[in-house]
Amino acid sequence: MKMAVLGILAVLGLFTSAAHAASLGAVYTEGGLVEGKNHGVGLFRYMDVFKGIPFAAQPGRFQKPTPHPGWNGVLKANDFPKRCLQLDLIQSGTRGSEDCLYLNIWVPQGRSISTGLPVMVYFFGGAFLVGGSMGANFLNNYLYSGEEIADRGNVIVVTVNYRVGTLGFLSTGDSELPGNYGLWDQQAAIAWVHRNIKAFGGDPNNITIFGESAGAASVSFQMLTPHNKGLIRRAISQSGVALCPWAVNRNPRAFAEEVAKKVGCPTDQRMAACLKMTDPFELTLAGTLNLKGSAANPIVKNLVLSPVIDGDFLPADPSTLFGNAADIDFIAGVNDMDGHLFTGFDVPSINRPLQSTPVEDVKTLLTALTSDKGAEAAAAAYDQYTATWGAQPGKSDIKKTIVEIETDYTFLVPTQTALYLHAKHAKTGRTYSYLFSEPSRLPLYPSWMGADHADDLQYVFGKPFTTPLGYFPKHRRVSKYMIAYWTNFAKTGNPNIGEFEVPVAWPPLTQGDQYVDINSDTGKNSIKQKMRARYVFFWSDTYMSYPNVN
Repeated sequence: MKMAVLGILAVLGLFTSAAHAASLGAVYTEGGLVEGKNHGVGLFRYMDVFKGIPFAAQPGRFQKPTPHPGWNGVLKANDFPKRCLQLDLIQSGTRGSEDCLYLNIWVPQGRSISTGLPVMVYFFGGAFLVGGSMGANFLNNYLYSGEEIADRGNVIVVTVNYRVGTLGFLSTGDSELPGNYGLWDQQAAIAWVHRNIKAFGGDPNNITIFGESAGAASVSFQMLTPHNKGLIRRAISQSGVALCPWAVNRNPRAFAEEVAKKVGCPTDQRMAACLKMTDPFELTLAGTLNLKGSAANPIVKNLVLSPVIDGDFLPADPSTLFGNAADIDFIAGVNDMDGHLFTGFDVPSINRPLQSTPVEDVKTLLTALTSDKGAEAAAAAYDQYTATWGAQPGKSDIKKTIVEIETDYTFLVPTQTALYLHAKHAKTGRTYSYLFSEPSRLPLYPSWMGADHADDLQYVFGKPFTTPLGYFPKHRRVSKYMIAYWTNFAKTGNPNIGEFEVPVAWPPLTQGDQYVDINSDTGKNSIKQKMRARYVFFWSDTYMSYPNVN
């Protein structure tokens, strides 16, 4: 009996010593000591979690971020930071704070302290208008919790706050209010991680940035700017690149004047000085966008609070900056019905099974999307998208075509263009293309529905494992595949090589224009060629050759 008790005590001792051995405790950073929380995630597996570490000082209004002055004692990094000051989801009020430049870190530990781990830095999406480093929360289950990726992939995960909306992206188009403040915040976070992550067990020379939607376009901008030279090793863009039509505002002055009028500022040479002195809540509320949408005025044309070509962060048009990413490994892809979320606002009938969508809506939408090239381009686009209809297109044929149009225009074609430009300019950088096609889990959607915008996030962040009752085994397969590909890539620059088995070897784009189709049935038949080649060629070549009517 005594021996048994001693045995139990010895085992307990092993567990507690392992728990202590596998925790970083207080970590020394450039600002001072920080301490997070450590908890067990499995047998001899632990997680150090740091929430709310400042990577810059509270930013000045319409200013680039500056270094944090530091703190005395030990900073308890136990709570997610407030998001940056932004509109609420119905654009009628605000939430968040101007003091918001913080990041969160998840560090996986085994029986001993981790060292030299690859680092994955995540940028959230939200149209450059809303969002935060922790994501949506349901019963304390945060969408952007890095725990599953860190634990399953044996990588360090960092999620970052950055300024959004008016305070992040308003620009007068000149040196008075140059814009891109949110991009500078992201860049400051990347540089902070590069300088400090070694103390957390990370490899500062193996940083992968990844993001979705506006966060994915941000990843693309961070690759293209000359300001990240030597800081980024790899990048993953999920549904967004710098070439997307919503990613760059080419006439920022017009919206700045609208904001100025709303807050009572003049629109002459005094405008910038007045805006800088205006109450930040008023400024934020003045930055509402028209998100009602219609076939004649699609939402994608109204996302005007976005990055600008400022001659500094973006010294020139993004399409000319791919030489800066020549040594960065790159994965980019889209969801097969990425445009559905937006089309649902622009043409609501697509989600009403009993209601037909008029063919006229296809023409109206294409006319709006091709407005810079005129009637001839709109007619050519209509011919492209209706070529497979036959004499009597069915209800779902028309609805699916409308979703395909917005998916191609808004996400797929720009992403494919960016991938080919990356491959063309690459020196050591490798290029991988994917399509995500696991059908949406929302029960109200039409039967023909594929993967909607942001449907991939729950799988990348391992939600089928965090909340198993909400998912089927096939969803855990998808999540396992994505975490394996993503973290193998973060380790080695090749999604197939690393600690984790993948369902099929994913070839680089440069091997015969190949891509992988990711879903619960991914296998040997999932390697495909020339993603929607006809439509990519139409938008990137034929359409571009039409004269600009403006």
